[in-house]
Amino acid sequence: MNRRWRQALLVVHILSSAAWIGVDVIVAVLIGTGWFAGDTDLRSLAYRALANFVVWPMLASGLLCLVTGLVLGLGTRWGLLRYWWVTVKFVLNVALCTLIVTVLQPGMPDVETYGEELLTGMAADDGIWRLFFPPAVSLTCLALATVLAIVKPWGQTRRPKVPTKPRRSPMT
Repeated sequence: MNRRWRQALLVVHILSSAAWIGVDVIVAVLIGTGWFAGDTDLRSLAYRALANFVVWPMLASGLLCLVTGLVLGLGTRWGLLRYWWVTVKFVLNVALCTLIVTVLQPGMPDVETYGEELLTGMAADDGIWRLFFPPAVSLTCLALATVLAIVKPWGQTRRPKVPTKPRRSPMT
């Protein structure tokens, strides 16, 4: 991969991960507003906004981060599975994108219903406390991925093969 392509992909990779972190912060703010705002209308709006506007931008930024990370991993000296820090970042990205699709998105209709029920006074607080986990888990994993990208710990996944010189026979 030539230098310009690598730099362009790296910029897109960093921006997509920053966008992902930003969406997670918005999720945390909306959940906090839903829990702690004194105004019922504001609480309802926070939950309805969370249900309608968060999942797809989060998934899009996560998938863009995944694709650019794959291309960078396959096209640079770091490799995709050659170094532990790259492997861990890849696994975190795949896991988080999978959680968005399998856990977060399917639960959004219930969040929207809860937000609507707040306005009628019929909302039951059953399970709404679980909304703490998506931004907590995601922000923790994304912070870890950022640290790994900067620190690059742990070395290679396999020890590089060191070519051995053939031994000379004592007779020669």
